[in-house]
Amino acid sequence: MTTPWGEIALTRFPEDPRDRLRAWDASDEYLLRHLAEQEREQEQRPPLSGTVVVVGDRWGALVTALAAHRPVQITDSHLAQEATRANLARAGVEPGAVRLLTTQDAPPERIDVLLVRVPKSLALLEDQLFRLAPALHAGSVVVGTGMVKEIHTSTLELFERIIGPTRTSLAEKKARLIFSTQDAALERTANPWPYSYALPNDIGAVSGRTVVNHAGVFCADRLDIGTRFFLGHLPESRGGRVVDLGCGNGVVGTAVAVADPAAEVLFVDESFQAVASAEATYKANGVPGHAEFRVGDGLAGVPAGSVDLVLNNPPFHSHQATTDATAWRMFTGAKRALKPGGELWVVGNRHLGYHVKLRRLFGNCQLVSGDPKFVILKAVKR
Repeated sequence: MTTPWGEIALTRFPEDPRDRLRAWDASDEYLLRHLAEQEREQEQRPPLSGTVVVVGDRWGALVTALAAHRPVQITDSHLAQEATRANLARAGVEPGAVRLLTTQDAPPERIDVLLVRVPKSLALLEDQLFRLAPALHAGSVVVGTGMVKEIHTSTLELFERIIGPTRTSLAEKKARLIFSTQDAALERTANPWPYSYALPNDIGAVSGRTVVNHAGVFCADRLDIGTRFFLGHLPESRGGRVVDLGCGNGVVGTAVAVADPAAEVLFVDESFQAVASAEATYKANGVPGHAEFRVGDGLAGVPAGSVDLVLNNPPFHSHQATTDATAWRMFTGAKRALKPGGELWVVGNRHLGYHVKLRRLFGNCQLVSGDPKFVILKAVKR
């Protein structure tokens, strides 16, 4: 990526030479150009002085470019955090120059510059603005960035309601900037996140149970229809080690634990918000038995041949891009982690054709159930 301060080499994580998706987009470039222009125009008061916080940096492009200003990165994504580490090292940035925080960590107490890469989830943006607004002061600079298709009236209303007066820039290369000014007199409502609700009464072991969702988790205010379908067809657990892979709010793994207290359930997701939700959901229901909660890249780090059952509802988007790379990585990780005779159960949209991948990888694939929209598939490790 060419920046006003020179070129930097960036990759996504995990690095794949076949991946044609870039680790930055036009909105990152637009924000960096704007900051460089402000730097030239305001030599008496540099716009990047003090504590610089970057929220939602997709793959570390922004903090790598701004590393000389020792920024703080806040992200919900384990993969984004790992990409950032790799990109900073590749750029020769000294360890510790960029402070890496997650959305579950306490933010800095004072923020002089807040740079926000607008996330896909409006709820996540809301939660982050609520958490960060108390650290802003009258002189704080707040700039958001995103592609035009990502910035809606509701996005701007959030900045207005939580930060203060807000305006936008002209669009450049289908990207736009958001400028918000802190309003000390603004009376904010309470942060509504995390959000809890009771599950329906017709979905098996977790009927009527409580779900806790942190902001940004898929379908945070209701049970999504794919998971609902999955819950009605879960396999009978016979103890052993079960993985809720891509656990989201942990409803599937909690259902296994409720139905079979002898099962050891591992909840895994690359989202810090998701794993926090899964743990909160599990604990809210007083489930007996043993559970582990892990933020990571799928089943990386799980010993080979150590798992009896993997349950998976894989995502098919990476930010705004549609891709099957995540699902494929989850499937291959599941095959490695499963014991001989262990099973991978997958629910997905019928049109995604996961049966082809599973048959190629495992040598077998069985249709467990299906409806016009979803299928549940089972593959056995031979």
